[in-house]
Amino acid sequence: MRAQENNKHNRQTSMAHQVHTYTELRRQIHDDLRIQHPEWVQPNGESPMCDFYEARLMDLLNTLTRNAPNRSVAAPLAP
Repeated sequence: MRAQENNKHNRQTSMAHQVHTYTELRRQIHDDLRIQHPEWVQPNGESPMCDFYEARLMDLLNTLTRNAPNRSVAAPLAP
C-alpha cells in the first residue's frame, strides 16, 4: 500500500512541474534553484550562483537547439 501512495505522490509532483514554454522552463529553473539552494540567495534577494547556473543551462539549450532546430531536446513522455 505504501508503494502505491508513493507512486501516486510522485506522479502528482511531476505533473505539477510540467512546463510548456521556454519562458515557463526558465521560471521553473529560476524558482527551483532558489528553493533547493537557499544558501546561494543573498539577503537582498540576488543570487550570483543561481544566475550563473541559469545562464549556463540556457547556453547549453541554445547550443542544442541551434545544432538540431527541428528535434526535441527532451525525452518523449511515456504513456
